[in-house]
Amino acid sequence: MGLTKRLLLGALLVVGVLVLVLVAIVSGRLEDRLRTEVERILASEARLLADAWRPGMDADSLADAAGSALGRRVTLVAPDGRVLGDSEFDGPALDRLERHDRRPEVLGARAHGTGTSARTSASTGDERLYVAVRAAEGVARVSTPTQTLALLVGGARRDVLVAGGAALLVALGLAWIFAGAVARPLVELRDVARALAAGDLTRRPPLSAPGEVGDLAAALYRMTEQLADRLGAMHADEALMAAIIESLEEGVVAIDARRLVVRINESAREVLGIRAAIPFPVDQLPRERALRESLEAALGGEGTPMLEMRLDGRIVALTARPLPQGGAVLALLDLTPTRRLEAVRRDFVANVSHELKTPLTVVHGFAEAIAEDEHITPEQRRSFAESIRANAHRMQRIVDDLLDLSRIESGRWTPVPVALDVEVAVRDAVAAAASAADAKGVRFVIEIAPAADIVEADAMAFRQIVGNLAENAVRYTREGSVAVFSRADAEGTWVGVRDTGIGIPAEHLPRIFERFYRVDPGRSREAGGTGLGLAIVKHLAEAHGGRVRAESQVGRGTTIEVLFPAARPPAP
Repeated sequence: MGLTKRLLLGALLVVGVLVLVLVAIVSGRLEDRLRTEVERILASEARLLADAWRPGMDADSLADAAGSALGRRVTLVAPDGRVLGDSEFDGPALDRLERHDRRPEVLGARAHGTGTSARTSASTGDERLYVAVRAAEGVARVSTPTQTLALLVGGARRDVLVAGGAALLVALGLAWIFAGAVARPLVELRDVARALAAGDLTRRPPLSAPGEVGDLAAALYRMTEQLADRLGAMHADEALMAAIIESLEEGVVAIDARRLVVRINESAREVLGIRAAIPFPVDQLPRERALRESLEAALGGEGTPMLEMRLDGRIVALTARPLPQGGAVLALLDLTPTRRLEAVRRDFVANVSHELKTPLTVVHGFAEAIAEDEHITPEQRRSFAESIRANAHRMQRIVDDLLDLSRIESGRWTPVPVALDVEVAVRDAVAAAASAADAKGVRFVIEIAPAADIVEADAMAFRQIVGNLAENAVRYTREGSVAVFSRADAEGTWVGVRDTGIGIPAEHLPRIFERFYRVDPGRSREAGGTGLGLAIVKHLAEAHGGRVRAESQVGRGTTIEVLFPAARPPAP
């Protein structure tokens, strides 16, 4: 129910109750006053009658004459209670009337001079008001029906009710106007307050209301402005904090006092493997013992120092801190790439040391033999010198490959693509490998597809890629053939080498492009490889925006090809 209706019903209730109270009070007081006035009149009439009643007069004739003149019932009672005259009874009927010496009004008249009583008449059967006055000859009594009083009181009551109804209608009209004037701004303030509670800060209360309602509207307006400013600042801070947390490589997990995860950034989701929408219970976090113990300690108010744990194959650094109002914050740092890089660095140092140790040992040994042994023959001296030269060349190749790889990885080298004739560039790049293949009796072929005869690539890098692949293929092929080929597809031009050599086991294929990785280290060193060629091929391909792909079957051969992406048309 609306406020206007409630105010209207309230006013209606108040006015209605007042009218009813007024009717009740007026009716009662009017009835009392009318009765008092009638009693006074009846007493006056009874005194006149008492004065007119003289000794020796016919009491019944006097009663009849007075009753006819006054329009009332007149009764004259002897001192012993006998009715001597009555305006409504004559003859035998008068004689049959009972004595009136016990009537209340008669007793009152004898005792006090005047007596009054209202009762149902035993002789007439109607309710009457009696007033009796003591007279010299007895008691003179005058009575009138109370129905007359009731009619007067009822008429007065009806008049008051009519007046009250009119007043009620007027009050309703005024109450409607007043209720509308009061309720309208209050309803508007209510709607604005509800909108604010629902988060709609665009609503503003009207400032045209009078009095205290206007003051309330102004206060609510100012509060809305301040709330909008503060919420805007909070949202800006929240957005900034969210952006900062999401930009961290470190995973952050916030848990409140209810043991619900209320904030988690993408780094933490990746480390923990969680995709549930927040908030979610901490029971959904991994069951790793170190994680659970640190979390429980932080929720209990104790921070934990950084510790390392293994989580789904990752090495994770974990730090837990309690929050002042209850809850905890977990910081997770994935150390797996760092540890992998450290392992790569250690392996790299060990591999370089190992790769250089063997030729250095040979060079040192033969050089020492040449310098200290005076009995070596010229043929032995030439053999030792040749070994020194070959191992020095091997060390030079390793150093050159390392320098090339370092320059490519560091970004100090960028390709300068030009349109190359694939067949001409390939023949130039594989000249040495083709000669080595002829020496081993391996057939060496070049297969250039008509649709892949031109490639956009850096000339030197292209020759190095094809040369490394061809050299590796010839090195590990004892018989059969080595083919350098090109083909085209939607991605660009593929240039690769296919051989019928010893092949590569499937478990080694994903790692053959790592530095110094060898499927068979002993055989690779015997063949003269540095272990860096395929790593250089991979990095040169990626520098061109392409990629490498390898397929192999043990005993049946290997195919390695490099994608050179199609040249993009110049921007308009």
